[in-house]
Amino acid sequence: MNRRTFLKRVLSSSLAFFGLGGGTYYYAHEIEPKMLKIHSEPLRSSKIPNSFNGFKIVQFSDTHVGFHFSLEQLKQLVKEINKLEPDLVVFTGDLVDKPHTFEWNQSIITTLQAISSKHGKYWIYGNHDHGGYGTEIVKETMEAAGFVTLQNSHTLITNGQGDTIALSGLDDVMLGKPNIEQALQGIDKTLYSILLVHEPDFADISKNYEVDVQLSGHSHGGQIQIPLIGYLYTPAYAEKYVEGKYSLDTKSMDLFVSRGIGTTRVPYRFLCKPEITVFSLRHERT
Repeated sequence: MNRRTFLKRVLSSSLAFFGLGGGTYYYAHEIEPKMLKIHSEPLRSSKIPNSFNGFKIVQFSDTHVGFHFSLEQLKQLVKEINKLEPDLVVFTGDLVDKPHTFEWNQSIITTLQAISSKHGKYWIYGNHDHGGYGTEIVKETMEAAGFVTLQNSHTLITNGQGDTIALSGLDDVMLGKPNIEQALQGIDKTLYSILLVHEPDFADISKNYEVDVQLSGHSHGGQIQIPLIGYLYTPAYAEKYVEGKYSLDTKSMDLFVSRGIGTTRVPYRFLCKPEITVFSLRHERT
């Protein structure tokens, strides 16, 4: 066990034993989880056609509706997404926290239907979407709301000038059956290729394929971060890549890991605000 891991575990145990102080507890439980950050990132590549300059992709992830994130809060999130006037919307998994106890009805469908996107809405499975016998009901809900499921599959996004980029998505790594070869099969290697994978650590595999950028969630950014130490805990397959941008050397693939929207396990966020990410495509000359 290295020093960082040891310190994290000691501090985590201390927090669990003593509890958060009054003011900090209130902030982490009531305030920061609602402090949505709009994070902007450029995606630059010579493979992006000039006609895609300024094309906006909005990613949101890990809403975990039902665990301290309500349908009313989801409605507010939808309004924030629509304010950004996205060209494309992608959801990278974990819609509700516990599919087997969630009260599924038309309300969540209607809320998600309200998301507006010029070139469509796409989603992939997260581990919570498969867990609790939620596999089919989550898919039915997302598709009824106008989202296209990318489960080891891809689609081509073509603009008004006839230029194209590729968008692929994998099944969940933990509880699904991810197959990257199947997802990428048939994609022209000259196309700019975006891959959606819920678990970020899968990037160590996808970097060896014809993928330009991987978008992930799952980690929640650790939810609780402590100055000088960092995040206290992240789930399996989000232990190496936790938040933000990573440039992987092989094939020059970039990875972006979203902090997500909701919380799970513990209803706190500390120095780790929820976020949605706006990616702006830019043609870059070689």
